[in-house]
Amino acid sequence: MIIRPTARFLFAHPAHFLALGFGTGLAPVAPGTVGTLLGFPIYSLLADRLAPVELLAVIAGMFALGIWACSKTGTDLGIADHSAMNWDEVVAFLLILVITPPDWAWQAFAFFAFRFFDVVKPAPIRYFDRTLKGGFGVMFDDIVAAFYTLLAMAIVKQLFF
Repeated sequence: MIIRPTARFLFAHPAHFLALGFGTGLAPVAPGTVGTLLGFPIYSLLADRLAPVELLAVIAGMFALGIWACSKTGTDLGIADHSAMNWDEVVAFLLILVITPPDWAWQAFAFFAFRFFDVVKPAPIRYFDRTLKGGFGVMFDDIVAAFYTLLAMAIVKQLFF
């Protein structure tokens, strides 16, 4: 059953609100990209208040909450990894931002590289996306895309800077 979530669905359960990225998943176009953009203000709020190790611990907690929220929301939507569920992008991009230099050019590179890897899903991202099920599967493939993004950034930095 494929349904398009509504504001009513968003507020029907706390898991829906979280899995749909505080409502950004309701964007009619590119909800994953909109969710990734949500990572910027969340990171700014958290990074100003937490040390990097504390921030990583919060992100780990957000990942664990995402497993629950995406599992419940995917079940309620009838699609395990519905495109409106974008908490996985938010959390993965937060992880990237912790390691990304605070320069706008690096952050833009991180954003576009992450969106590329999340959409194209090169191996093994595509494998994990297809084989891991439930909330963990929804969350995990984006962590692998985050790893690819960080690897690409390291290669660019090594080659050109």
